[in-house]
Amino acid sequence: MNGTAHMIIGAGAGFLSAHYIQAAPAETVLLIGAGGISGLIPDLDVDGKLSNTFTSSYKFLMTLVQFIGVAVIVYSWWAGTDQEMWKGIAAGLGIMLVSSFIKKRHLLTVAGGGALAGGMFLAETWLQLLGIYIVIASLVSHRSYTHSLIGLAFFAVIAYYLQASIKTEGILLACTGGYVSHLIADMKWLPFNKRGIKLFLPVSRKEI
Repeated sequence: MNGTAHMIIGAGAGFLSAHYIQAAPAETVLLIGAGGISGLIPDLDVDGKLSNTFTSSYKFLMTLVQFIGVAVIVYSWWAGTDQEMWKGIAAGLGIMLVSSFIKKRHLLTVAGGGALAGGMFLAETWLQLLGIYIVIASLVSHRSYTHSLIGLAFFAVIAYYLQASIKTEGILLACTGGYVSHLIADMKWLPFNKRGIKLFLPVSRKEI
């Protein structure tokens, strides 16, 4: 199933969640969006549609990072004091050097690391866990752990902390529902799926 279909079904799960808790109009829109995004999340794994969409802009992203490195060097040279200038130049060179080693297949892993670092800086547990999820997803094969009960449970914990952070009832339900909708839509019993999902990893590798 393509990404658009997963997003629409996930948004439907978000709408049902909003209806179940009798959410206000503004909260309903938020829950629909949360369900739609969550319906895409399992495909962050290797060769997943969402992963491929993210990394398709690799050249643009790397060019942007290189430009940022040059900008930091130039700004530090013109505006910094002696100590600040050399620190800024070193930081700019470091950005450019690190970016040159980032391969397309590692881009999502780096993004996950960035989310984890951002979560630690902001003291947001849900963002830290999301960063860990993205890193793991970028390393496992398609339709494996992100399409299992373990992946669902991990994402539900992320949604729990997100709900607590933004203090919006129904986020946990909408996000979990969107994620579940993806797993159901990828199951083998549907005629348009050539393969299923290994829902009970690591206990069983049987596709259902």
